[in-house]
Amino acid sequence: MRTVYLNGEYLPETEAKVSIFDRAFLMADGVYEVTSVLGGKLIDFDGHIARLERSLRELDMEKPAAFDDLLAIHRELVRRNGIDDGLVYLQITRGAAADRDFVFPDPEQVEPTLVLFTQSKPGPADNPAAEKGIKVISIDDLRWARRDIKTVQLLYPSMGKMMARRAGVDDAWLVEDGHVTEGTSNNAYIVTGNRIVTRQLSSDILSGITRAAVLRLAREAQMEVEERPFTIAEAQAADEAFITSASAFVMPVVEIDGARLGHGTPGPVARRLRDIYLDESRKAAI
Repeated sequence: MRTVYLNGEYLPETEAKVSIFDRAFLMADGVYEVTSVLGGKLIDFDGHIARLERSLRELDMEKPAAFDDLLAIHRELVRRNGIDDGLVYLQITRGAAADRDFVFPDPEQVEPTLVLFTQSKPGPADNPAAEKGIKVISIDDLRWARRDIKTVQLLYPSMGKMMARRAGVDDAWLVEDGHVTEGTSNNAYIVTGNRIVTRQLSSDILSGITRAAVLRLAREAQMEVEERPFTIAEAQAADEAFITSASAFVMPVVEIDGARLGHGTPGPVARRLRDIYLDESRKAAI
């Protein structure tokens, strides 16, 4: 049985309980991070914790544990659950007040809720999807305006995943004012020649930890990076496209709204970036 972490205790998953008055349950008042595990080690952990701290600050939410404590909890859960390849999910909420109220509870009286659990996902680096690429559709971006905060408000991204499934494809890209913002749970890119184009950081998109690493590695590999919005039509005319996320790493996109990109197979830039990212991430894993 899986061991999870809840507010200072390691518990069997069947024994971990959170109050019905917890604000994540009632108000989606919480933030989260997902850290990949390869070979029993954590990928990009420092970046995930830095983004977590920013999300907490933006929501005036208390941090329930120090960096070293969170690292120790991650490692202990990986050890207890025997995770070689997989994920560690972390969620912090504003806690459970005595009753439901729109007003934030007093942080001196209501402690935040801290939850972590693991998911075993063998072989993510060898995901067959990376060899054939994925297909996406475009949908309207109807999310709230603060997408730069990694909150647990994931209803619309979930709806987008289901729209993609019903369309017989793998995922959806979100479009606002005629331009792509990002994928349902990932950052989006196109490639024209040796130039990688992706939307610039703002409150419109999440500052992806994998995004930052991949763009740094691309520049180190002498690839040109242009951070600006792009349209679906521009994406369909591109040589390549891909997404990045903590769980997918670098994943080629071979079809957008039914239009095949290039030869309909993963292109050289996405392939190279995936190899470089995985190699460098394994070296830096902790």
